[in-house]
Amino acid sequence: MIDSSHTNPDPINPNQISHAQMEHLKNLARLELSAAETSALEGDLNKMVGYFQQLSELDTTGVAELPRPIELVNIFRTDEVGPMFSSQQAMDLAVESEDGFYKVPRVIE
Repeated sequence: MIDSSHTNPDPINPNQISHAQMEHLKNLARLELSAAETSALEGDLNKMVGYFQQLSELDTTGVAELPRPIELVNIFRTDEVGPMFSSQQAMDLAVESEDGFYKVPRVIE
């Protein structure tokens, strides 16, 4: 949710994203954009907001709500044991290993 201190003061089109809101979003997302990139992104976001506004104006009276736009059916198959690598074959595929363990780059500091 956008911080209420960054609301759009434009009474003509309150559904548009203001420059202050755009700056706030950039800060939240930790985006480093040039002025041209910021302007382009602001324009794209405002187009999306406009499309949502158009959709909200549609008369959906009598249209049944769908739980999903496409009916999904789970297709289950039985598990079957197939060919497997031996532990050594799997370890041989590793980029780096040490004492029987895969060695990977540190991801948590």
